[in-house]
Amino acid sequence: MNILVCVKQVPDTTQVKIDPVTNTLIREGVPAIVNTFDAFALEAAARIKDKHPDTKIVVMSMGPENAKNALKECLAIAADKAYLISGRAFGGSDTLATSYILSKSVKKVEALEGHFDAIFCGKQAIDGDTAQVGPELAEHLGYPQVTCALEVLQSDDEHLEILKEDQDANMVIGVKFPCLVTFTKPSFDPRFPTIKRKLAANRTEIPTLSDGDFSDEEMDKTSIGLKGSPTHVKKSFVPQKKAGGVIVSEETVEQSAAKLIALLSDSHVI
Repeated sequence: MNILVCVKQVPDTTQVKIDPVTNTLIREGVPAIVNTFDAFALEAAARIKDKHPDTKIVVMSMGPENAKNALKECLAIAADKAYLISGRAFGGSDTLATSYILSKSVKKVEALEGHFDAIFCGKQAIDGDTAQVGPELAEHLGYPQVTCALEVLQSDDEHLEILKEDQDANMVIGVKFPCLVTFTKPSFDPRFPTIKRKLAANRTEIPTLSDGDFSDEEMDKTSIGLKGSPTHVKKSFVPQKKAGGVIVSEETVEQSAAKLIALLSDSHVI
């Protein structure tokens, strides 16, 4: 089996602070990490490889040059090959443009590594939380998709059996190759890299694909970067916390509801 895992290098959001004057993220001094949900996707691929050792795992990331650090971390954990997608023309891409660039990059990497049976992604990036790139990538490629997967239960030469998280109860769903699966947090933690693999990863030269590697026939240059991004951020701000409030907790639900209605009525809210 040939699996592509798409990863993103993101700031560690547990250490991110907001500038109270500009309302922008303070990134200085904040370490960059592999997006948490992408690590779950890599672990899912690694578990398939545990059962089927002939499985090849390729990781791909779109970002600046230092995103190679995230790719090397993935190589240290389970990946066999890594590719960076990086170019000045890609800068400013929103989720639609990003997924388009990734879809074209998938085809480019497949020419080097062979056709991918499955593409694994995290369900969302912790620095953006849009959960759009994975599904949009599947649409660009015309692949069936399964979102919010917890783990791969079974795999063979034709399909995957996925345990999928749902609002009411988890469900088991099958999907045929080629497919795209986005992963959420499972009941287990991702594995750690070994010293041997970490040393090998640090020595690995990771190839970069830039906008110049794609001809006009391979990629529509008006669909990338700011020109190809219909989404624009007009304003960002930190919501102000309001002090006060009343906790309604009566002996029964009915009594609590009656008390809440009375409070809202007295405050002329209703």
